[in-house]
Amino acid sequence: MSRQPVRVQIFNQHYSLLVDSDPAEVQQIAHQVDELMASIANRTASSDSTRVAVLTCLQLADKLRAAEKRLQAFEDKSGRIAAMLEETLGAA
Repeated sequence: MSRQPVRVQIFNQHYSLLVDSDPAEVQQIAHQVDELMASIANRTASSDSTRVAVLTCLQLADKLRAAEKRLQAFEDKSGRIAAMLEETLGAA
C-alpha cells in the first residue's frame, strides 16, 4: 500500500501525516487523542500544551500496559488450554 497524506488536528494544532494504513482510521485515532487532551486540559485547568501532552501520554501508556497484561493473561490461558487438549488427545 502506498503512503497517503492525511491532515489531522490535535489540540488546536494541525499535522500533515503520511500513513501506510487507512487514512480514516488515522483520523479517528487523532480525534480520540484530541478529545482525551481536551478532557485532561479541562480537568487540570491547564493551558500548557506540553503538560497536557505528557499527561495524555501517561494515560495512554497506562491503558496500553493494562491491555498488554490482559493479552498476556489470554495467551497464558490459551497455552494452558492447548496443553490440556494435546494431553487429552494424546491419551486417546
